[in-house]
Amino acid sequence: MQIGLTGFASLGLPGLMRLRAENALKPQSERTAVIMVWLPGGLSHVDSYDPKPDIGSEYRGPFKTISTKVPGTQFTELMPMQAKIADKFTVLRSMNQKAGGHPAGSMQMLSGDSDERDKPKPRLPDWMSVAHYLRSKNSKRSNPLPNYIGVNPPLEYNGPAYLGDAYAPFGVSDDPNRPNFQVPNIGLSDDAEMKRLSDRVALRKSLDKMERAFDREGELGALDEFESQAVTLLTNPQTRDAFDLSKEDTRTRDRYGRNRWGQQLLLARRLVESGVEIVTSSLSGPLCGRVSNWDDHAVNHHQFEALRFRMPNYDRAVSALIEDIYARGLSKRVLVVVTGEFGRTPKISFDRSTGAGDASAPAGTLQPGRDHWPRAFSNIWAGGNIQTGGIIGATDKRGEDVIERPCGPGDFLATIYHHLGIDSSKVTINDFNGRPTPIVDHGKPIPELIA
Repeated sequence: MQIGLTGFASLGLPGLMRLRAENALKPQSERTAVIMVWLPGGLSHVDSYDPKPDIGSEYRGPFKTISTKVPGTQFTELMPMQAKIADKFTVLRSMNQKAGGHPAGSMQMLSGDSDERDKPKPRLPDWMSVAHYLRSKNSKRSNPLPNYIGVNPPLEYNGPAYLGDAYAPFGVSDDPNRPNFQVPNIGLSDDAEMKRLSDRVALRKSLDKMERAFDREGELGALDEFESQAVTLLTNPQTRDAFDLSKEDTRTRDRYGRNRWGQQLLLARRLVESGVEIVTSSLSGPLCGRVSNWDDHAVNHHQFEALRFRMPNYDRAVSALIEDIYARGLSKRVLVVVTGEFGRTPKISFDRSTGAGDASAPAGTLQPGRDHWPRAFSNIWAGGNIQTGGIIGATDKRGEDVIERPCGPGDFLATIYHHLGIDSSKVTINDFNGRPTPIVDHGKPIPELIA
């Protein structure tokens, strides 16, 4: 978050000190919250939650299937920890959408944009920004933490669009697993720092007046709220505590995994427990392998070697988050959803390796991969006071198409909004041209995922 000073103009040092005293960290919110774990590039459904062990070698990967805690439900051997707690989440095997490219596929899932063409920027705001906007507009929060935080958030193909940057996430980009991990611009700790902030406020006064004279669109009202939140982050010393993973028990940190993904999801749990209502976390970077995402084309790397490299950390982190949500009494109000923009082709493709980096064979080696597949894929849901331990929908014998209970991006979004108390069938927001635009164009909450 860039700390702007427009809204600081009326606050001298006494005002800042008073704000610091008044904004002591409140008890955790009882309002509903969502943690979305994003898998950029798309997880292969047939190598994870929707295995097809009886299909031919052109389709079947090398992984065995294993039983889960739910009788009759099987995953691949890549996820033994999730298999043991499968009664604590629901697998949706019948998700599908229409866009085969990463930009358009991500926009379909995150904002409901039905355009199948890739675009450089989103036309519609993502659900996170919309929920942040609506909840900020319709209620007053006493919690000093931002209502929408991204812990290594998905940012490439989504954003607030016409809602404006005031509704973008407070982004945490540093690696929470680093020993000296810190989040800047939170919890000023001494009076000298407060005095420097007060001096900067004084310098900003004249510019503030000039800006408001040209505020023809009334946009500074939203910025005032945004910057007031920034002041609170700076002036409340207790905001630092929510981001301080050293306060967690060593065994808990170990359970999540002492790596970036594990500590990202532990921080996500810590934030919702502190009252943050919208948290996103993208599992990307070196833990994915050579290309730093889940885009497992054969030209990128040997897909099955990449999955063996990646999945133990994924399995550990996600299972720990789900277990923790239940163990800490958060399962009624906190919904956890894990998804990417699409799945991968059930039919294995082959290409020659570039020979670069981890999880890739020597240059010229023919190696397997799976390409983009929006026609059928899986995601998982936990918490949210939903009935768990089930399977929703089904794909055909090869995992190519949905044959039971098809669900699209609109259903995905409507379900999340419903958990947050937002009736997506009745809400519109004016776009750049002032036209009322529905936040979900087609789709309804998925009944099996409703509390």
